[in-house]
Amino acid sequence: MSELPSVQFLTLEESTDIDKALLSSSDKFLTRLTISSLRLLKIIALDVGVALEDLTSEQVIEWFEKDAKIRREQGSEASVLKW
Repeated sequence: MSELPSVQFLTLEESTDIDKALLSSSDKFLTRLTISSLRLLKIIALDVGVALEDLTSEQVIEWFEKDAKIRREQGSEASVLKW
């Protein structure tokens, strides 16, 4: 995996805007998930070296496998996903 910038998947301002929205709790959750997912997909596309619209499910799965391996071998601070 190439050196990727640190990323914040959802800013405090975005979270506040979502909280203010006239949405159900489940729709607010899905909105947060969608925004965060878009950010992560952009990171994956950049790392894989393809345009976002050309990213395949196989590439996403392989990227998650690589990130998980980095987390196991080098610790969570070395991986993109910190959980």
